[in-house]
Amino acid sequence: MDRSAEDLLRELAPQVLGALVRRYGVFDTCEDAVQESLLAAALQWPAEGVPDNPRGWLVTVASRKLVDHVRSEQARRNREDRIALATPQAEMLSAAADATPQADRDDSLALLFLCCHPGLSQPSRIALTLRAVGGLTTAQIAAAFLVPEATMAQRISRAKQTIKTSGTPLRMPQAAERAERLGEVLHVLYLIFNEGYTTTDGTDLTAPTLSAEAIRLTRLLHRLLPDDGETAGLLALMLLTDARRPARTTPDGDLVPLAEQNRSTWDRRLIAEGTDLISRTLPRGQVGAYQVQAAIAAVHDEAEHVDATDWPQILVLYGLLEQIAPNPMVTLNRAVAVAMVDGPAAGLDLLAALQSDKRMAGHHRLLATRAHLLELLGEHDAAADAYRDAARRTTSTPERRHLTNRAAQLAPLHS
Repeated sequence: MDRSAEDLLRELAPQVLGALVRRYGVFDTCEDAVQESLLAAALQWPAEGVPDNPRGWLVTVASRKLVDHVRSEQARRNREDRIALATPQAEMLSAAADATPQADRDDSLALLFLCCHPGLSQPSRIALTLRAVGGLTTAQIAAAFLVPEATMAQRISRAKQTIKTSGTPLRMPQAAERAERLGEVLHVLYLIFNEGYTTTDGTDLTAPTLSAEAIRLTRLLHRLLPDDGETAGLLALMLLTDARRPARTTPDGDLVPLAEQNRSTWDRRLIAEGTDLISRTLPRGQVGAYQVQAAIAAVHDEAEHVDATDWPQILVLYGLLEQIAPNPMVTLNRAVAVAMVDGPAAGLDLLAALQSDKRMAGHHRLLATRAHLLELLGEHDAAADAYRDAARRTTSTPERRHLTNRAAQLAPLHS
């Protein structure tokens, strides 16, 4: 199957799952049926062509798979009765596979809130949403959480069982409940975008479909909650970050660091939209972490070349971010800003404190940052060693290739 058809299936998967859950209310079985319909499409569409209404095709096939599955479960007659009553007999028997659905609405956002059910733990909410809405594989999610794939598979299975047992319908929650769950929803969207912008593993640096889906869902959420500053901040952050995608890799797929990117290829339309959004949002009320990150991205994007970057302003913003949402990755980024303002030695001093943090010890990004600052300091042997160590620890092929090349480039300087 060609890439365009694969992209279409990934885009439609959460919409089809949302349609089935809304109709039948059995999350776990619906997801199994949707996966079967996606497999059927992957087998049939290359030979027969993509149907006129691919979403309707998938909904119809998944519905039939679901009915077949329920009928085979003789010990679950009560669920069969419920599903049979919910499905018009004519649709089960004779509906055209690509018939236009009666209500061609996209339930992806409601599905997103369902996956962030309060009965689930935070890791389970994120994992389930990445699987059901983001379209990530269990292996990709496991890599993001740094746990074995089997462990993540069990977590997702338990999460689906919890959703089923709760009997929660597929609908947008009321205002009070929505406010409670919004933070987790935003975090999930943030993770989906990040996985698309820099994949955790595989041969490609990016997975544009995931980032595009995260942006699409965040736009929907912003439309629903136009006065929520953090929703606007997250959307601005995504737009300002995704604007750099065209310059992030060479034609061969090699990683290009921010400082070396051809900024003339950045998407100025996205930069203008993101900058306008965050400029309108920041003065309105309480500033949150996503808004600060968007402001940092805007400073980078507004610099015509790397030497024009306003690093003192970025350092101030990272200091604010560390107060609002302290975590080792924020400190890591602040160390780079410190190095750009006060020199690489000052940045290395800040990194030294992170080496004792269990969440960061041995992390390839910490090692790569240390290597970069050592290189700026002129300690090329130590920098090459750190680049090689970072390359061994990353699961991303493009990142590993980039880090290995950086080490190789430094080696001749002291050969």
